[in-house]
Parts: sequence; structure tokens; C-alpha cells
Amino acid sequence: MTSGSLAGQTLGKYHVLAPLGAGGMARVYRAHHPQLDRQVAIKVLRSDLVADPEFLARFQREARAVAALRHPNIVQVFDFDVQGDVYYMVMELLEGDSLKARLHHYRAAGATMEPGEAGRILVDALAGLGYAHGEGLIHRDLKAANLMLTRRGQAVLTDFGIAQLAGGGRQTASGVLLGTLNYMAPEQGLNGQCDARSDLYALGVVLFEMLTGRVPFDADTPLAILLKHANEPLPLPRSLNPAIPEPLELVLLKVLSKQPDDRYASAAAFSSDLQAALQAAGVPLPERVAPLPSELASAPPAVVLSGSARASVAGLPLLDDQTDTSLGAPRPVAVPAAPAGRLRRAAAIMLWSVLAVHLISLALAGALAVVGRFASAAWPAELLLVAFCLSLLLEAAGRPWLFVPLAVVVNVGLLLAYYSASQQWQRWYWWPLLVLGLAIEITLAQRWMAGDRRRARWLGAALSLLTGTLVVLQLALALVLAAR
Repeated sequence: MTSGSLAGQTLGKYHVLAPLGAGGMARVYRAHHPQLDRQVAIKVLRSDLVADPEFLARFQREARAVAALRHPNIVQVFDFDVQGDVYYMVMELLEGDSLKARLHHYRAAGATMEPGEAGRILVDALAGLGYAHGEGLIHRDLKAANLMLTRRGQAVLTDFGIAQLAGGGRQTASGVLLGTLNYMAPEQGLNGQCDARSDLYALGVVLFEMLTGRVPFDADTPLAILLKHANEPLPLPRSLNPAIPEPLELVLLKVLSKQPDDRYASAAAFSSDLQAALQAAGVPLPERVAPLPSELASAPPAVVLSGSARASVAGLPLLDDQTDTSLGAPRPVAVPAAPAGRLRRAAAIMLWSVLAVHLISLALAGALAVVGRFASAAWPAELLLVAFCLSLLLEAAGRPWLFVPLAVVVNVGLLLAYYSASQQWQRWYWWPLLVLGLAIEITLAQRWMAGDRRRARWLGAALSLLTGTLVVLQLALALVLAAR
């Protein structure tokens, strides 16, 4: 595709009027058909994607199948052709906005989409997707940017077959699929295998983004995103937005399963469970997609760049579908914050922890001057108390990395408690075993939590009970030893 604009030129029967937008694989123009007096959208594919000499035959075969689709929730393709080295498809011109643009407005306002609105959009999209799957076509590139919300209140799938026409299903080079990796199923991104369940996974990511304000997996490099989709546990939606009804979370957990066999088998099954979840949660499903609320429409949209490393390559054309240059200067995306009550609790724990450690230190210093035996047996309790405070922080904040200092302190406290009670200080061989034990504990705990805050909080609660009990037992032991 030529680097300059095609505005003012003629493609076949169509007079190109003005550019409408650009994406990773194509540019879109508004055009006019003089004989029918009809305005249309023309999508012109990038020339580097069509260099294969066999592409023309494949393009005509696949485009013919896409043009045969007739469904109210799929954009209608009128024509396809090639002129010189320009490959283009002619589609109906939809008046409205993309779901991506609407989500930008929500992010700019610091809000998330209501479950009913998200459900209406997904039910419409699944109706179109199920029809296409029944016709033997896989979309391969579903994302928020490829869902149009029309002024008639419908969600319409666009770009059907574009990724397939351009061979995008197996292209994982950063230049081709950089803007879509956040929505790509593990088997599609890593192995190039794509079927109906891969499309459902992508729509699951869209639903996750509508309800939480962010995609589930992001990173600085394309490969890192793919590996997160394949290996990392899904962030629990309700941990990011507690307002999400639990039945909806269960639907997301199923459709975003790592293994295709664990997902819904069809768009109809996904839609049925989604509507049942909304009904169980008492959320009414609107008849149509409502217009964007005026208070959100007045907020300037945020520019979203997936991965902090995008800033260094922001000038490349392949980023066009992730960066809307008409939106002004980039604004940071709001990251969902932890609930205020939990933050206050963590701060209170830190304050009382520091105070408690200082008080015990003073008490032990006084005891050392009076009863040396008690002090020598009781001071390991100070380490156990620090571990107790760290476990409370782990339970309150849900930060898995807190387990590392917690494990170090509690293990050293236990070892020194053993030495002070037995007076067998010459048994030096316990220290190397302590290091080995720490490595095993930390490795197992980190693998079990793997960024899961719910598991981290559960482990923190269990360890706070254990370490609190150890503090009491150690102080009781010190009193017994001092009385002898």
C-alpha cells in the first residue's frame, strides 16, 4: 500500500473522499459510489502483507466468503478488488463509534462499564460471531477496535476475515500483531492454531476489559504478552472491580481458560451462560446499546499504549490501531487501586508493628539487666513478632513478594528460638539447612501464588495465626526457663 493518502483518487467504481482511520494491517477511507449515490467505507490492505504471489487467488476466495455473510451484527462487505498493487474491500459505512473509543472515554472518566451495557454488547457480538462460525469462517482478530457501536444501538463486528485474508493467523512478528496480542488466545499466539474457541477467548478478553477497564495480560514485549496468556493465572476480575457480579466472574473464568477444551464450545453456549449470569445477578439486559452518557462523552479520551516499551517505537506505522493521534497528548490509564479500607488496614498494621517491636525491644533490654536468663530466651520472640506483622501485611495487601522477607524472618526466629531453648549453639549445621529450606519454601510459595492476590491473602492469614501462636509459646517458654 502506498504511504500517502488515497483521498481524491478513484478505486474501481468508488471515488475516495477522505481517510477515516488506520490500523496495523489496513487504512480505511470514506468513499462514494456515484451510480448508487451511496457512501461506503473502503479498507485498503498494506502492500507488504500482500506480496505473496499466491495472495490474489486466496484473497478472492476468502473475500468472496466474507462478502456472503448476511447478519445484522456483522458489517456488510459489498465488493473486493485489486487495482495495481492496491488490494481493497468495500464495506457499508457504519455511523457510530468503536468499542475501543468508548472504553477510552470510560478510562478518562475513571469509570468502568456497567454489566448490563457490557452484556448487551457481548450478546450482539456473539450473535454475529455464532452465525459466521456456522458459515465456516473464523474472525482471528477480535478486539475492542473491531466492534462498532452504531447509532441504532447495535454492536457490529467489523474486519471479518481481514486477519485471515492477510495470513495474520500465523504471523506473530511484532510489526503485524502488536496491537492484537492482548486479545489473542494462547494456542493462536504460540502455535498458530485458531478455531471458534480462539475467537470466544478474544471476546472474553473484550468482556474482561469492559468490566475491569483493562486487559488481563500486558507486558513490554510481544513475546512476554504471549507467554502471560499461556502461563500466568488470570487476574480475578472481582479483585480488580468488586462491583462485578460473581456469576459474571465465573463466565469469564471459563471463557478465558488456557486450554481450548475448557472453554465454551460455541458462541451460543457463551451467550446463553452470559445471559443466565446477568439474570442470576439481577442485572437487566438492555434491548439496545445505549448512547454514551453525556458526562463520559465530554471527557477527553485517553490514549492507550499496551506495554511501557511502546513509547520507544510510537512513531512506527504498525502502531496506528493502538494510538489515535486525534485524541491529543497521551494520558496515563488509571490503574484500579486497592480498596481504601484495605490500604488503611495495611497502614495501621505497619504503624502498630513498628510500635510493638520497639516496645518489646525496650522490655527485653530491661529484662536483660534484671533477669539475663529470661532475656536470652525471650529475644527470639521479637523476630517472630516481626514475622507476625509481615504476615498481617501479606493478608491485608495481598502482595506475594512479601512472603520473601516473611519467610526469612520466621525461619531465623525459629532457629534462634531452638538455640536459646536448647543452649546447643555449637550445632552450626542448622544454618546451611536453613538456607536450603528457605529456598524451597519461597519457590513453592511463589509458584503457588504466582501473582494471585487472593491466595497471597489466604497464606498471610494462615501465617499470621501460626506466627502469633509461636510468639506466645516462645514468651511462655522464656518465663519457664527464667523461673528455673
